[in-house]
Amino acid sequence: MKMKKFIAVLAAASMVAAMAAGCGSNEDTSAAGDAAATDEGSESGSWDAANAITVVSREEGSGTRGAFTELFEVVDEDDNDMTTLDAQVTNSTSVMMTTVSENEYAIGYISLGSLDESLVKAVKIDGAEATAENIENGSYKVSRPFNVAVKPDSDNAVAKDFMAFIMSTEGQQVVADEGYIPVAEVEAYAGEAPEGSCVVGGSSSVSPLMEKLIEAYKEVNPNASIELQTSDSTTGMTSAIEGSYDIGMASRELKDEEAAELEGTVIATDGIAVIINQNNPTDDLSADQVKSIYLGDVTTWDAI
Repeated sequence: MKMKKFIAVLAAASMVAAMAAGCGSNEDTSAAGDAAATDEGSESGSWDAANAITVVSREEGSGTRGAFTELFEVVDEDDNDMTTLDAQVTNSTSVMMTTVSENEYAIGYISLGSLDESLVKAVKIDGAEATAENIENGSYKVSRPFNVAVKPDSDNAVAKDFMAFIMSTEGQQVVADEGYIPVAEVEAYAGEAPEGSCVVGGSSSVSPLMEKLIEAYKEVNPNASIELQTSDSTTGMTSAIEGSYDIGMASRELKDEEAAELEGTVIATDGIAVIINQNNPTDDLSADQVKSIYLGDVTTWDAI
């Protein structure tokens, strides 16, 4: 009798211990799961400098890419583009901004006049903010010209009159209003408002400014029709030489072979903004650091 009672008590104790162990196991598993979830959330929600830098560049033929690699010396001794082969390539200013805005570890570059600070952040270069004022005073040195070019023997009356408007007081006011640096010593527009049409095409960096200039020109000459085609600087110059564009656009200096065929005019000065994701805490980079990133010598943010 005593033995049966002892066995019953032992069995009951074993069941209680098993239940306690089960509960403890569930609590431990739950806690571990909660910790893992917290860690995962922390990892996905915080910026980690140990991550690799995603280098984003423009396509070959882009005037912005050409100016960027020249200004930051991302070239070899023969001026060949040495941008890392690991770079992601985008084909327009808008795609560049979108790409960087969607990748916390990306770095890219765009026309300063096209910068949308609601999407990306422009870093200081050598302590200077990317602003038109700092370009004018010389503290922000990453700038390039916006050129338009026509064939010297062009007889398109609308193209000639539109060029006159761009280089007038009214046209250069549009340049200033859009955040670019205007050309000095210009005079009021005194065009003849001819009828007809012309095609303007080329650099996607110049294109947003050109769109505003076309809108302003139509107010003084509603008789004209101007078609704007956006491509890249090289296409802009080549197409102007071939005659498919009446006016070509380039966000860089004209190459010698282009200048031999075309008459170039600087219509504005623009900065190049080096952009990063808004979650990236980096505020300032040196020109040498940008160069090292684009050469592929520096590959993680904590190496900056």
